[in-house]
Amino acid sequence: MRNSDGVRDEVDGIVAAWGRERTDFDPEPLSVFSRLLRLDRHIDRMRRQAFSKYGIESWEFEMLAALRRQGEPYRLTAGRLVQETLVSSGTVTNRIDRMVTHGYAERHPDRNDRRVVHVQATARGVELVDAAMADLLEAEQRKLEDMAAQDQRELADLLRQLLAHFEREG
Repeated sequence: MRNSDGVRDEVDGIVAAWGRERTDFDPEPLSVFSRLLRLDRHIDRMRRQAFSKYGIESWEFEMLAALRRQGEPYRLTAGRLVQETLVSSGTVTNRIDRMVTHGYAERHPDRNDRRVVHVQATARGVELVDAAMADLLEAEQRKLEDMAAQDQRELADLLRQLLAHFEREG
């Protein structure tokens, strides 16, 4: 199958093969989700490469970025970090431990509720995430440079619709 531009990718072959091998179901959803999966893998590689010069992992960037987006004092509760990063509370706790060990973040107990922990990016963490974000945006812009601005906006709108469906379902 080719699109209107005559471009063909690996997923076209996958969808065609399933359609040939299993005529009893429609493999078309694969044309969306297999592409998203493959893009996720490419994006992960691109991000790891962008962050490697800073010696951080993608998850460290993700955690620091969530804190940085809050503005000063660059602080969130551990519970809010769970929501921001879509990982379990146990995973967030482990990640906070590692970020504290690396000097990227600090823990602050809540004054009113001992069960609540606030995580705050250190100056080192803020500096690191700002530099990594600049490199990431440059890499992402290079990947999008062949796509017209209107097409980028349309793709973002379509992905927003799909993501909203997943997020509504939890």
